[in-house]
Amino acid sequence: MDHDDPTGCVTFLVRHAWLSMRSALADALDEHGLSVQQYGVLVLVSRAPGQTVAEVGREVGTARQSANELISGMERAGLLERRPNPKDRRTQQVHLTPGGEQRLIDVGPAVRKVEEDLEASFSDADRAAARAWLHHMVENAG
Repeated sequence: MDHDDPTGCVTFLVRHAWLSMRSALADALDEHGLSVQQYGVLVLVSRAPGQTVAEVGREVGTARQSANELISGMERAGLLERRPNPKDRRTQQVHLTPGGEQRLIDVGPAVRKVEEDLEASFSDADRAAARAWLHHMVENAG
C-alpha cells in the first residue's frame, strides 16, 4: 500500500465501507420507522441499559445536546424512557420501553438481511477475520 495515497489508507477505507453500509441499512430501517442513529441507540441501550444521555451521545458519536434531542424524539415515539440515576441526581438513565424492545426485535431480520447481502461473497473465515479486526480496532482506538 502507498501510505502517501489517502484513498488507500485504512481510515478512508473503513469510512467508505461504513458510508456504503449505512446507506443500505438506512433503506431497511426506514421501513421500520427508524434512522440509523436511532437504531444505534436502541442497540446500545439494549446492551447496556441505564447509560446516561452523555454516555449514549459518546457511543453514537454525537454531542450531549444532540443526543438529548435524539433521545427526546425516541421518548415521544415510545421507544425509550429516562429514569432518575440513583447514583447522581443531576443525570438520568436511559432505558428501552417495551415498545423499543419490540421495535428492535421487529427490525432484526431486516438488519441481518442487509448484513448477509453485504457479506455474501465472504467466506466464513473472511467474515470471522473481518469481525475480529474490527473489534480489535475498536478496543485499541479508544
